[in-house]
Amino acid sequence: MESVLKYLDWTSAGLALLGGLLSLLLLEIFRLNSSRSRSPPGPKPLPFVGNLPQLSKDRMAFIRSLPKYGEMCSIYLSKKPTIVLNNMQLAKEAFVQNGTVFSGRPLPPLAQWINKGYGIIMANYGHSWRQQRRFALHTLRDFGLGRKTVEERVAEEAHYLIKEMLKQEGKPFYPIHQFMNAVSNIICSIIFGDRFEYDDKRFAKLLEILNENVRFAGSSVAQIFNLVPIIKYFPGPQQKMRRNGEALQKFILEIVEEHKKTLDPDNPRDFTDAYLIEMTKQESKEDTTFHVENMMRTIFDLFIAGTETTANTLRWGIIYMMEHPDVQERCHEEIVRVLGFDRSPCMNDRAQLPYTCATVYEIQRYASIVPLGVLHQTTEPALLRGYHLPMGSTIMVNLMAIMTDKEHWKYPDTFNPENFLDEKGQFCKNDAFLPFSLGPRVCLGESLAKTELFIFFTSLLQCLKFSWPPGAPRPHMDGTVGVVRSPCPFNTVCSSRENTH
Repeated sequence: MESVLKYLDWTSAGLALLGGLLSLLLLEIFRLNSSRSRSPPGPKPLPFVGNLPQLSKDRMAFIRSLPKYGEMCSIYLSKKPTIVLNNMQLAKEAFVQNGTVFSGRPLPPLAQWINKGYGIIMANYGHSWRQQRRFALHTLRDFGLGRKTVEERVAEEAHYLIKEMLKQEGKPFYPIHQFMNAVSNIICSIIFGDRFEYDDKRFAKLLEILNENVRFAGSSVAQIFNLVPIIKYFPGPQQKMRRNGEALQKFILEIVEEHKKTLDPDNPRDFTDAYLIEMTKQESKEDTTFHVENMMRTIFDLFIAGTETTANTLRWGIIYMMEHPDVQERCHEEIVRVLGFDRSPCMNDRAQLPYTCATVYEIQRYASIVPLGVLHQTTEPALLRGYHLPMGSTIMVNLMAIMTDKEHWKYPDTFNPENFLDEKGQFCKNDAFLPFSLGPRVCLGESLAKTELFIFFTSLLQCLKFSWPPGAPRPHMDGTVGVVRSPCPFNTVCSSRENTH
């Protein structure tokens, strides 16, 4: 009799558990259906995991499919929908015409765990963000942003980069470190007042973990973390991301401490000095946002934003030049005709280098480095094309869709610099070119990135020729997609142009 009762107890417990799970499933299905009825159309989400399986299976295919649902659609990356804006007119209506309403920044559990919303990139739209962004823009300009001095720094670094790449002349190599080091040296010279040699092993390791963290932030594991943040207490790749973040912060803190020892308040040498001086000036104000946490995060934001995306774009540029040797040759011939082999390029040369300039822009358009932009959030209830969006709604702009929209581009789906040339062969801008997003949260480093991309690219093609290693398989051209779209690892062979002339 006792064994029968035990059997009944286990059966009852199992049935109760099964009933509870079925109830949860039915509640989740009801919640999803209710949410979808109030939101724009989109790919059908699964209970509990939303659209993560489709996104994880093939990210580029998933992103490319979104415009078929209309000018705005919904995807589920968490419990609530993320609204995706798929065309330029809608993006401008939200981010430009109603910029203050659509310029909030959600803080997903992973971002909260790593940076707590300090700095600029992940700071919410408000007093702290305004103070930090305004100070950063003003100070970066003081140290050469948008002036000849930064152009000269980039041109000088381009010489170091070419010299470093020629060490591998004639041999297949993957240029990820060379590009990251070169690009990072520009922002480092502005923030820290110094550059780092290409054989500096500690700095190379820091760039490697920076790259790792950017990849992880857009990975499936990161999305699962945001769904189930309790995994922060368990072993896994998320712990490595945190350790990487701590290593980068330690690196920055050591430099800040060195700056404190030699600080001259009357003669700031770089951004770090300027921030330390501003902290002292503001310490008596109650509403100041200038404190150690914001300083560390702002420097980190400038460091990461000034390195990863531009270096990534240059890597895509090399791939496209190897895939389209006719474009590479035409750029080289134009550059040498205008500059020769000895004069470094500057931004004023763009008017005389229309095809090269168009190629740089086409690399950015076709690579679409941040295909869905950075998450935005509504700061108050909003009405957009008939849909009522509550305060705190998550918004994305499909930059890839806009930059491949057949209404705006002559050759939307192929790599072709003619997208930026008029009938006379002169460079012409296109309003649908939005690699830096738009509105109040437009990329802080847009001016610096444009300078770096043009001068680095022009310098490289002036002096070097790039080709695929004989018989080497091509990398998958979709690359790997997270927050940032990166090329798959590839090898290139470079050779000096001067030797062939």
